[in-house]
Amino acid sequence: MSATPKSSWGWVKALLHSVYDQPDAESVHAQFDRVVDALAGKLPAVAAHLEEARTDILAFTAFPKEIWRQIWSNNPNERLNKEIRRRTDVVGIFPDRASIIRLVGAVLAEQHDEWAEGRRYLGLDVLTKSQAVNTTTTEEGTSEPTTIAAITA
Repeated sequence: MSATPKSSWGWVKALLHSVYDQPDAESVHAQFDRVVDALAGKLPAVAAHLEEARTDILAFTAFPKEIWRQIWSNNPNERLNKEIRRRTDVVGIFPDRASIIRLVGAVLAEQHDEWAEGRRYLGLDVLTKSQAVNTTTTEEGTSEPTTIAAITA
């Protein structure tokens, strides 16, 4: 949104959300092209900015459809930031930098333990399915797919 004039944020945001509402990867890419074309006339700087970021914006389409929502979302980060904010607000004033580092480190360690023990955002089965398939070329010029070893808990 940094390249978008504030008065246009609403409709540019609506156009971008239409990209994520598509049912499959091909439709997502086609809708993204339509959005860039629509913006090129009125906001060429925004269209150029989106075109430069195309790979990053559409990276989620390389993964299985079942996990697209988890990839889009930054809810776990927001929850963690809220918990850190809550804990630091309770303390109020810290005597030195080391004390705030200890508190935030303790919150991060607690969250890590909670997620490692049983609250997984993405299950191992989904992660295994979403692993990229590497291809290696042999001397004869043929491609042989090789998969990455399965993720273990």
